[in-house]
Amino acid sequence: MFLHCVYYWMKPMSESERELFTSEIMKLTKLASVKHGWFGKPAATDRPVIDRSYDYALVVDVGDAAGHDAWQTDPGHLAVRNVVGGMWDRILIYDVEG
Repeated sequence: MFLHCVYYWMKPMSESERELFTSEIMKLTKLASVKHGWFGKPAATDRPVIDRSYDYALVVDVGDAAGHDAWQTDPGHLAVRNVVGGMWDRILIYDVEG
């Protein structure tokens, strides 16, 4: 298992920009190296240890480090970044191996 977890804090955007962002990011869950992929908003859980300050999160299981490297250079990944790159104020990434 190799999870690539991406958290987005978005700039203000219109509804059409939000739809574009979500539809483009969803494409990343379908790339060849992705075994499982999830995309969504913070859950409504509320405890002091939970950070819900982000707007969206993407988590993809790419299997291993080689899958991660393949995902990073996949033309589909690069195309999505070209469309939506810069729509966020902040992006934070955690990679997890297990």
